Amino acid sequence: MAPRRPTDIPRTPDTPTTPSGSTLRKPRAVIPPVLRPAVTPEERRAMIAEKAYLLAERRGFTPGGETEDWLLAEIEVDALLRISHGGSPQ
Repeated sequence: MAPRRPTDIPRTPDTPTTPSGSTLRKPRAVIPPVLRPAVTPEERRAMIAEKAYLLAERRGFTPGGETEDWLLAEIEVDALLRISHGGSPQ
């Protein structure tokens, strides 16, 4: 089947045309591509868990610093993700 040319488009009385008489087409809607998040929530959590483990290892796994390790790991991972995806590292 041959592609339709502008002159093959059926005209109605309200079909807009150019001064030369050819039919104007509606511009196609530009649909942005669906952007996949850089990392899934599960991947982010795994990154934080690994960083928290490394922080705990650095302090000798002494009890009582787990929450601080996790919170610091969240801050560091989120900063890394922002920097690597064009965000500001605030």
